[in-house]
Amino acid sequence: MLIREEAKEIPVFYEADICVLGGSCTGVFAAVRAARLGARVVLVEKQNSFGGVATSGLVNVWHTLHNTEFNREIIAGLTLETIERLSRIGAVAEEKKSHSVGFVLNTEELKIELDQLTIENKVKVYLHTMFVAPFIQDGELQAVIVENKSGRGAIRAKVFIDATGDGDLCARLNLEHRLSSHFQPSTMCAKISGWGINGELQDDMTGNNSLIGLDIREARLLYKDEFNLPEGFGWGRHVPATKDTYMYAGTRVYHANSADGDQLTFSEMEGRRQVRAIMDLVRKYGPDNKIALVSLPSYIGTRETRHIECHYRLTGEDVLYGKSFEDSIAYGSYRSDIHHQDKPGLTLRYLDGEQVYMRPGYPNEVSRWRDKIAVNPSFYQIPYRCLLPKGPYTNIIAAGRMIDMDEDAFGGVRVMVNMNQTGEAAGVAAYLALTQNKRLADIDTGHLRKTMKAGGSIMI
Repeated sequence: MLIREEAKEIPVFYEADICVLGGSCTGVFAAVRAARLGARVVLVEKQNSFGGVATSGLVNVWHTLHNTEFNREIIAGLTLETIERLSRIGAVAEEKKSHSVGFVLNTEELKIELDQLTIENKVKVYLHTMFVAPFIQDGELQAVIVENKSGRGAIRAKVFIDATGDGDLCARLNLEHRLSSHFQPSTMCAKISGWGINGELQDDMTGNNSLIGLDIREARLLYKDEFNLPEGFGWGRHVPATKDTYMYAGTRVYHANSADGDQLTFSEMEGRRQVRAIMDLVRKYGPDNKIALVSLPSYIGTRETRHIECHYRLTGEDVLYGKSFEDSIAYGSYRSDIHHQDKPGLTLRYLDGEQVYMRPGYPNEVSRWRDKIAVNPSFYQIPYRCLLPKGPYTNIIAAGRMIDMDEDAFGGVRVMVNMNQTGEAAGVAAYLALTQNKRLADIDTGHLRKTMKAGGSIMI
């Protein structure tokens, strides 16, 4: 059944040089980099704050800014600047030489810091504002339709950056995209007080998952049927500058695509149900633990949905062998970390060739995905072409987890410190295309890299 919405004129809310859709750190960094170069930038975010999964999703970890040997810094730019700003107020804790965690953030303070970045750089901001549809005229993307408390309106711009995570603008432009048959499942995080007060943080994927007198990993495996808890994976970190608050990422919602309205609704409610089940388990079998649920995220932590078909698809081989690209705009060293849909646990593939399958409650299965070689790569690169959607529209660029990469590459590249850099690259590229009157695909990538470096990014 269909209903017809009558055509009507809508107001133009704002006109800008560059419009960024999505206010994760990726989107904020895109907007700030373009604004610092002199562009008039507008940033649209559906939530009440910036930061994406780091803030609204409660995931309070950024990974290392160094290579796997910890002897070379490979990431700087706005990621480093934000860490330094948070450090001044005691809102970040560093875990040095950790392959699992580089920095633990107080993400409530991060919300405020991101506000300050947009204000200082005169970015026009719309919070609580949903992207509705693209506006095409004469075959060109000229505006986006949005809706907020003021009603429905349009934002005009010359260049658009899709930093929505799910590639919403690209998808509604009917640009080619795909959903992996094994897309990584989502996780509902929670902040819990009274968790592991006497424990020390561990430098592994599970973090400090022990409560007083109760090993949560063993308990979850033993009582999973009683509390209807799927096997998955759990990890977490204490929140900096708090007494005993712990961010726990211990739920797993399988086979639900967050880019689908019905499935996203199910994921949110199922994730919360699992958090309650974990709390009930601890209350029953660890009665001496005085834990309390402090907060839940405003949306579930989505690992993967759409991937936009771009001018280049980054492969697992590119990542795991550390392939170099002349148009590289981002770097990372986080191992390929694949959360499975078809079995519990996850598989880690390291740049030195080691592979580990981790399933809580069972011994790790250690093997190799390749034979030993003389010199292992210590980081990988992301080329600019992975951000450029194929299709007829020449003034749109993607940034974030929906850029073009296969499943193995996605396992490592998807983490926030890597995606932050794609935002910075998209912001700089949008400015260069605008000022040089070029298509985004035609800008000089050497000039792009030089401009990024001048703005604080590391270019290798």
